[in-house]
Amino acid sequence: MARKADEPVRLTRIYTRGGDGGETSLGDGSRVSKLDCRIAAFGAVDELNSLLGLALVADLPGEMKPVLERVQNELFDVGADISVPFGVADRLRVGQSQIDALEADCDRFNAELAELKSFVLPGGSEGAARLHVARAVCRRAELAVLEGSEQVEINPLVLVYLNRLSDLLFILARAANAGGREPLWKPGSSR
Repeated sequence: MARKADEPVRLTRIYTRGGDGGETSLGDGSRVSKLDCRIAAFGAVDELNSLLGLALVADLPGEMKPVLERVQNELFDVGADISVPFGVADRLRVGQSQIDALEADCDRFNAELAELKSFVLPGGSEGAARLHVARAVCRRAELAVLEGSEQVEINPLVLVYLNRLSDLLFILARAANAGGREPLWKPGSSR
């Protein structure tokens, strides 16, 4: 039976044996090495998405959860964008409206925070620590996309999206530690 238009995928079997020789398919069906820069890039995005799932099961302020759930869905869009060569038309692409939404979230959550006068140590609450790990992986994903964009054409808005997302994750980690639980760097404390 053919896949319906509202079904992004239909998997009846998870293993296909198609990648056993070190190759995999891009979103347009073309075959590439699993060492291809795009595979590394959307692999890092997938790892980031998994870490957001881990953060969501922590005790986070309720207003963060819908934002993180939306971002998880958008990260599938990011992965889809990376996995289809940029010249292929009529495919899912990251758009400016998604970046605008991240910026609005940054502004909204940052408005409640105290002015930052020191570097923030990753940690504090469990939820904040998980968000900090996700932020660090988001930076790595951004670097993987940047490296990939030097080899193949990738939608430049993917880089902007990931850069803004790492800002949002930093702000959300700070917000998760609001109320005096935010660990700050103390210069020279190791002496």
